Amino acid sequence: MRVERDGPIARITLDGPDRLNAVSVETLRELEASLRGVAGEDSIRVIVLTGVGRAFCAGADLSGDLDAAIVMDVANAVIRMIATVDVPVIAAVNGPAAGYGASLLLAADPAIAAESASVLLPFTGLGLIPDGGLTHTVVAAAGRAMAGDPVYSGRRLSAGEAAQAGLVSRVVVDAAFAATVDEIARAVAERPRMALTRSKHALNEARLADLDAALEREAEGQVALVGSEDFARRTARFRNHDGSRA
Repeated sequence: MRVERDGPIARITLDGPDRLNAVSVETLRELEASLRGVAGEDSIRVIVLTGVGRAFCAGADLSGDLDAAIVMDVANAVIRMIATVDVPVIAAVNGPAAGYGASLLLAADPAIAAESASVLLPFTGLGLIPDGGLTHTVVAAAGRAMAGDPVYSGRRLSAGEAAQAGLVSRVVVDAAFAATVDEIARAVAERPRMALTRSKHALNEARLADLDAALEREAEGQVALVGSEDFARRTARFRNHDGSRA
């Protein structure tokens, strides 16, 4: 992961393109610390979260032996940090956002997507429950009817469909994506920090008031499901064919 500062803008970049920026427990701990660190600097007024290469984030790294309780604690801490830091977090969705990658973009304040990006919620296909607050944030963004489609069917949403569903703020052609994200970040950074802070907390109190309860429900469900035969069988198949992300 890279952390860069450009005046009042902090950029946090997931830098594991060989694994499509899938996040391990260690990466998540580093991400939480980085978010806390840059948001605590008085000069920073906006954070941009993005990925290197062709993906934004392909989800959680499922390789190796996983302690589900630890993974959920760390993953939920990142979502809480994004939602509660005192400056807006822009998710610059440069490519596919799958599983926990979708959780990151939905926890962010605005999410800007490249035209080639997509959103995938593969959880139920792996025998799991959506996590990272998704059971709350996707309903808050898309409504009950639309939220059920990608959760239950696992249908991949194009960037345009994600925008229509309210999952991302806008879609930008790939060639103009980086410049547009920079333009938006600079426009936000021109505003007084206190106004940004109070606006963010007011908006999130309205849209994410029940986030903590959702995170707790998801953690309980995920810990139970990770021990199931369905998860073991489907994850083995997933690793053999598609890698080790969820």
